[in-house]
This record gives sequence, C-alpha cells and structure tokens, in this order.
Amino acid sequence: MLDNELSTMDYHALNAMLNLYDGEGNIRFDADRMAAKQYFLQHVNQNTVFFHSLDEKLGYLVEEGYYEEAVLDQYSKNFMRAIWEAAYAKKFRFPTFLGAFKYYTSYTLKTRDGQRFLERYEDRVVMTSLALARGDEDQAMAFMEEILEGRFQPATPTFLNAGKASRGELISCFLLRLEDNMESIGRGINSALQLSKRGGGVALLLTNIREHGAPIKGIENQSSGVIPVMKLLEDSFSYANQLGARQGAGAVYLNAHHPDIMRFLDTKRENADEKIRIKTLSLGVVIPDITFELAKKNADMYLFSPHDVEKVYGVPFSEISVTEKYHEMVEDKRIRKSKVNAREFFQTIAEIQFESGYPYVMFEDTVNRMNPIEGRINMSNLCSEILQVNEASEFNEDLGYAKMGSDISCNLGSLNIAKTMDGKDFGRSVGAAIRALTAVSEMSAIDSVPSVRKGNDDSHAIGLGQMNLHGYLARERIHYGSADGIEFTSVYFATVAYHAIRTSCDLAQERKASFKGFETSDYGSGVFFDRYTEQDWLPQSDVVKALFEGIDLPTRDDWAALKADVMKHGLFNRNLQAVPPTGSISYINNSTSSIHPIVSKVEIRKEGKIGRVYYPAAFMDNDNLEYYRDAYEIGPEALIDTYAAATEHVDQGLSLTLFFPAEATTRDINRAQIYAWKKGIKTIYYVRLRQEALEGTEVQGCVSCTL
Repeated sequence: MLDNELSTMDYHALNAMLNLYDGEGNIRFDADRMAAKQYFLQHVNQNTVFFHSLDEKLGYLVEEGYYEEAVLDQYSKNFMRAIWEAAYAKKFRFPTFLGAFKYYTSYTLKTRDGQRFLERYEDRVVMTSLALARGDEDQAMAFMEEILEGRFQPATPTFLNAGKASRGELISCFLLRLEDNMESIGRGINSALQLSKRGGGVALLLTNIREHGAPIKGIENQSSGVIPVMKLLEDSFSYANQLGARQGAGAVYLNAHHPDIMRFLDTKRENADEKIRIKTLSLGVVIPDITFELAKKNADMYLFSPHDVEKVYGVPFSEISVTEKYHEMVEDKRIRKSKVNAREFFQTIAEIQFESGYPYVMFEDTVNRMNPIEGRINMSNLCSEILQVNEASEFNEDLGYAKMGSDISCNLGSLNIAKTMDGKDFGRSVGAAIRALTAVSEMSAIDSVPSVRKGNDDSHAIGLGQMNLHGYLARERIHYGSADGIEFTSVYFATVAYHAIRTSCDLAQERKASFKGFETSDYGSGVFFDRYTEQDWLPQSDVVKALFEGIDLPTRDDWAALKADVMKHGLFNRNLQAVPPTGSISYINNSTSSIHPIVSKVEIRKEGKIGRVYYPAAFMDNDNLEYYRDAYEIGPEALIDTYAAATEHVDQGLSLTLFFPAEATTRDINRAQIYAWKKGIKTIYYVRLRQEALEGTEVQGCVSCTL
C-alpha cells in the first residue's frame, strides 16, 4: 500500500495495521508512523484552541484559571518567549501513534468540558520546566532541554500537574506504617483516604498488628487480626476514587513470620470466601533469609505474635530482624507462636502468584544489608521499588500526635537510557534529573498527613528511575540478558550512581544542609564508597567499551574524590535512585518500559472508547527483530541477572516482574524466586504467565503510576 493510500485512512485503522503483516511478511511500521501523523491532521489540530501569540495564550490560560500565575510571575516575558521559542524550534514529533494518543488523552491541558486541547506537547514540557525551576532561568532551560530531547521524563503526577492552577500532587505514591493500636489504625485509614483523594497510591505496613485470636487487655481470643483492617482499607480506596477518574490504589505488606500470614495469602485465592476475599488491594510479603534456610531443610517455620514480640523486645515486630532473633524467639516462652511448614508456605505463595500475580515479595535481609541509612526497612510500595527507613508515630486518644514519626513519599522520574547514552553528557542529564526531582520534594507539603510531610522534609528522598534498556540494547544489536547486556547494565548504573551522588553533594553545599541522619549513614562514614574505591566499574568487553566511547566514566580516583567531598560537605537527598515500572511515560517517551524486556514485539493496549491500540517496541524494525525476544522467551534467569547487575548500584529498589511461559508450574516460580534471592535481588513485583489466547500481549501498567 502506497503512502498516498495510507494518508486517506483513519488513524485508528492505520495503527491497527501493526497487527497485520504486509505481502512480504513485514510488520507495517510505516502505517503506525502515518497513524501518528493522521491523528494530528484528523483530530488534534481540529480540536486545539488557536492563539495568535504566546502573550495571548498565557494571558487567557492565567485569566481563566488554567495556569498557576505564580509560576509564570517568576520569569520575565523575554525569557518566557525565549524558552517557548527554543522548545518549538526543536520540532518535536511523536514517532508512534500511541505516544501521541496517550499524551493528548491523559496529560495535556484541556478545556473544562474536556473537548478541546489547550496545550501541545512543547507547552506541557515548558510549564513543567518552569514550575520545577522555581524562577531559575538557566535551570528552566536545562530542564526543558532534557525533557524535550527525551533524556529525562518526570513521572505521571509531576508531568500531568506541574504549572496547572487546579492540580493534584506531584508525588507518585506513599508508604504508611500502622502500629498495634486502634489509634494508629484509625489514623492510618484516614491518612490513606486523604492521600488517595489527592491522586497517590498508598502502601501500608500490617506487620505490627496483633494476629487473629490474640488477647486484648488480657482477654483471650479478642483480636480480629489483619484481614478486617485490609477490608476497611480496600473499601477506603474504593471510596476515595479521585472524582471517579479511577479507583484508589492500595497495597499492604506483612512479614512472613506473622501468625496471620496464611490467612493473608488466602484472601487472593480465586475461590476465597467473599467475607475475606480481597479483590483490589495489592498484597506484599516481607521474607527474611531464615525463611529460605528453613525451607531448604524442609523444616517448620515459626510464626510469632507481634504483641508478645513488642512486649519482650520493647520495639514493634517490624523493627526486629527475624533472621537474627529467630532461634531466640523460638525458645522464648513469653512469645506465643504457631508454625507451618516452610516449603508449604513457599508453595502457597507460588500457587497464589499463579492465580493472581500476587503477592509482591521483599527480601528483608537483602534490602537491609544494602541499605546505607541507619534504621530498618520493613516494607515497600505499590510498585515495589521504594525502600526507605520509616519511623513509628504515637497517638493520643483524640488521634493527635503524642510523637510524630516519619512516613514516606515517592518523588519519581526516569531517564531514557538510549537518549542519555546518545547525549554523552551524563553529568548534565543526571544532574538535571536529580535537581528536578529534588524540586518536587521541596515543593511538596502533604499537610493532611503530617508524618508524610515530616518524612519528606527530613529526607529530601527522591527516586531516579530508568527506562528503555531493552530498546537501547536491541538498537545496538545486543541481546537482552547476554553477557554484554549485563555488563552494560552494570557500568551504566554505576555511572548514574556517581553523578546522582555528585549532584546531591553539590546541593548539600548550595543549601548548606544534609538529610537528617547523614552523620550516622554509610555516606557519612564513607563505608558506602568502598566498593567503588576498591575496584573500577568500567567496561571490559570490546562491545561495551564501544558503547561508552566518548562518555566520561568515573574511575576509582573519581570515586575517592567524591567520597572525600561527601564526607566533608554531606548529601542533600537521603535516597536517590528507584526504578519504577514506567507505564504511560514510557509510551510518550517512545521507550521500552523500565529495564525489563518487552512483553511483545507489538503490544496491545485497551485505551478507553477507542478500544485496542497497538504499540511497536522502541527502535524495532524488520531488520532487527531477532533482538526483540519477549520476556516470556528470555525467561526469568536472564532477567534476574540483568536486574542483579543494576541492583548493586541502586540505593532503593527496582520493580522486577517475573515472566513465565503458559506451561510453567509453581515449581518454576519457586525456583526463580530462590534464584532471585541468591542473586541479591531486593524485591519482586508481579509474577506473569503468558496467556496464549491473546493475539498479542495486553499490557497493564502500575496501578498507581499510570493513568
């Protein structure tokens, strides 16, 4: 079919041609490019409000209450003209239909009736840059360059809301801990409602809540355990549904050695009784090393009453290392305990993952061994990449704070690996990203949940992610999971870590402040840097050396100098990196999602009224298809090896989904999880089995990070 014939077709029909081969057996990439063009000609241009000048546009958007006037007032008119002209001079074009469609349906500013567009992509980029730069013209121009060139992409809440007068929060999600008292539970449910209302996904820690049948005030068999709390939370997230735009999203985490653990897992069984079945809440299990050791011996694993543990040790159960205290707690007659077979526990996890994809898994001891901050990490978030220290709050009977602890918020954005490599200047790209994310942290004040605000103010924690690993490797004719692919991943992430820490040290000098607890951290002592000063993290193979040609890579001497600077000047951000799954932002950025392999050469997504939409993997053409094996073909081991190479250099977590062929068994899932634990993986997100009935692979993103 010729281009002039394609140009007469509907953009949806053109996009659907990606699902059909031409007469020579080739994928119709040309049809999708034409679909993107026709989408503008047939729909976007006709429905975009026209302005004669920038002054007219900005005047209208401010007067009508669309743009936040305070953002624009920080800059001169001359500068605003300059940044908008520079943005439009780049002549940005969406290379795929889905990228354009996703942007115009989910991100761009529309008239209040939702019928007409008030922004082009360049406008959203500039407004995001102006908002995050907070009056710094050089910074605003730098942010615009990085975003519009595709090297840095803020997370959905930031890119969607920045600069708008009526907006939600700029933050992706939140983590709250619950203690073993009604005041904490009540305050936690209210906090979940407040945060969900504002557009954030919320994870909650249940480990400290006493088990089903435990005594209350000395009266036996009074506690209802964690499941009623889960039901209350599920109803709360359903109620706080963000003006009906989408369901609120929540997750709960429970330690494997909590007495309610098997009941907790059973809530996700397909045949579970409706009284206990949990339909929309995500489940996460925190598993210490001792659990694997007991399973290896085919021994029973003891489950310990959180109420008794807290009475004996004087701290909540979540603050105890079960691996260290396990045998001591087994022998302690003051602690009520029950037991299940450890292998049966892992079998149950695999069965339920087989049915539902849940639970998420956090390998507790691995996480805490690699944690550079004083304190314990006892939970993760909705996408299992946030790993930060929290602190318990104490409440009065009126639910006021007797002692304010600290909870966690996620300030996220991701680099496009391919574009960052093409740009060559890691210091500039990583530096701009860290500063943009720090701005999100500093601009966020969640007063409705003071413990979240305190955690953010104390830590300035951010999470710089990555995407497009598979797309980049395939473009360079390197197989995902190969030795060269894994070596590239290690060198890339080590380089990002260096520049992230360097920028945070610069911020500490500029702000004359470090995060709370810097002095007792591995950064303050210098221990964190030992792995980098004792060996070089530089490419060894000729293939990987060629990839980094022209890019300055940090040597041991560079790391030693950075260590000295950090120990002298401090770090502004307590946490710097976290790799989320990336959903919508990877489509508008033309990237493969996160650092996992593609799930299909051509993805199929369900997009509202339009129905099925097709998305070709980044950089794929008919000559390099062999480098685009999907995640189900690649298998879990190569995926785990890749994530393990990145994990060494990421202070928080990475959202790792395991993919299995349709014929996989629960034994295969168990084997992969053991392999992940042995390789030093910190968390596992979903478990996915290929559904052979689908024409392609329908893709769903993170419930909290996508629209």
